[in-house]
Amino acid sequence: MNSVNNKINQIASDSAKNNNLFLVEVIHRGTEQNPVIEVFVDGEKNVSANECAKVSNEIKKIIDEENIHKSYRLDVSSPGVDRPLVYIKQFPKHITRDFEIQYKTSNDVRKLKGKLISIEEDVLTFLDKTEIKVKFKDIIKAKVLVSFNQRR
Repeated sequence: MNSVNNKINQIASDSAKNNNLFLVEVIHRGTEQNPVIEVFVDGEKNVSANECAKVSNEIKKIIDEENIHKSYRLDVSSPGVDRPLVYIKQFPKHITRDFEIQYKTSNDVRKLKGKLISIEEDVLTFLDKTEIKVKFKDIIKAKVLVSFNQRR
């Protein structure tokens, strides 16, 4: 990763922290003449559009003041349900939601679809047919499953 991208990642991380959020990921794409910077931030509670706008304005202000890019597109959003969770602090707000996780055990990799029912330190408990405890460090991939309640 080049120094410009490193600088932007640091600006994004600092801006997220300034707004009581945390940086999940920065994706740099596009061309050198027309770069696209995608910033994903999350929080212990759901992230609002206003919070994303605030982070976006802070990042844009610094990029412009420091003349890092002359022309660019900046997108700031929360990760959304289509992106896997990567930090344990993303999980508490999803207690009682259904997950699909992939995790490693001592001898293999397993998949599980179940409801997150509790978190104690670094252990997440999911309910499938039985309770399954998974250490956060053993999770390879975790996605919240979207459910649409149908009323009749």
